[in-house]
Amino acid sequence: MTQGRPQGRPHLNRRLSGFGTTIFAEMSALAVRTGAINLGQGFPDTDGPEEIREAAVRALRDGRGNQYPPGPGIPELRTAVADHQHRFHGLTFDPDTEVLVTAGATEAIAASMLALLEPGDEVIAFEPFYDSYAACIAMAGGVRVPLTLRAPDFRPDLDALRDAITPRTRLLLLNSPHNPTGMVLTREELATIAELAVAHDLLVVTDEVYEHLVFEGEHIPLISLPGMRDRTVSISSAGKTFSYTGWKVGWITADASLVSAVRTAKQFLTYVSAGPFQYAIAEALRLPDTYFEAFRSDLRHKRDLLADGLRTAGFEVYRPQGTYFITTDIAPFGEKDAHAFCRTLPERCGVVAIPNSVFYDDPEAGRGQVRFTFCKRADVMETAIERLSGLRT
Repeated sequence: MTQGRPQGRPHLNRRLSGFGTTIFAEMSALAVRTGAINLGQGFPDTDGPEEIREAAVRALRDGRGNQYPPGPGIPELRTAVADHQHRFHGLTFDPDTEVLVTAGATEAIAASMLALLEPGDEVIAFEPFYDSYAACIAMAGGVRVPLTLRAPDFRPDLDALRDAITPRTRLLLLNSPHNPTGMVLTREELATIAELAVAHDLLVVTDEVYEHLVFEGEHIPLISLPGMRDRTVSISSAGKTFSYTGWKVGWITADASLVSAVRTAKQFLTYVSAGPFQYAIAEALRLPDTYFEAFRSDLRHKRDLLADGLRTAGFEVYRPQGTYFITTDIAPFGEKDAHAFCRTLPERCGVVAIPNSVFYDDPEAGRGQVRFTFCKRADVMETAIERLSGLRT
């Protein structure tokens, strides 16, 4: 008799119970099936700088990275990451011990949670949160504690943060510029968060992948504040800054002891990845300031184009300070259920968006919110705006 799983027992372990197909896969598949314009998933519809693509081709042809690269990442990229941190933020990191290359920021987050949490540890994170946060905390056996950001400005309630900290709190998971709301933490907010982390001896993991897409305010790495250098894991990646999201090149910078801990977990996830692309991103990080300024200016223009178009189409629009996403509310259309709205939107007008409710532990907190991305060509967004204008009729 063949032995198998006990009858009736689910195959998925209980930590991941409730985590099905991601909303991004669901909505992107809907876009393909209907031929709709995909303003849901945040990937550009044009490639990044040609010289960076050619750098990847050159690495492939020269045989650099075609076999396993070093586990921590190639020295050229680790040095470039350290130089980038110093160039833009005045931070000094040892590329040999304080930089770790990962398979995108998502792996960096997963490896950090797996390395730094014990089962039952509490993790405070701003909600709405990027969907991998909840899954990564769950896989590590942690307990997520949401701190809700509320419309219209989505500023964190720091008194509520203070009240949320308990003896079981181990870690703060922060994202600024914040996806999906576009909120950018101020220096004053960061200072208060740092004071709380020090006072309660907390670790902090910061997701800073949109660091070069701040339109109002400034990006200040939390790790640069007093008391945070040896308790913060700072995460960023190349995908959002250089428009090569498929390459999946990310990194962490942190104190050597934290990097060592995260590397221990990371080596049993992918071990290594993106060999030739690491060489290309090492060159990308050394692009002149004019590239970063033009990139930000272009996305600011696209933000304004889409924000104005969505408002004209009838949405309530919350103009973001950063990232390349705009959160809207569908209440002006007399609708309340963003998930239902997004599922029917492709058939109604040929556009795909993402319901923010999936990013909340309490779906009611964002039940009427819908996220659009503006990292697309201007003509594509103009067509989408024209289609969305038909929702009023």
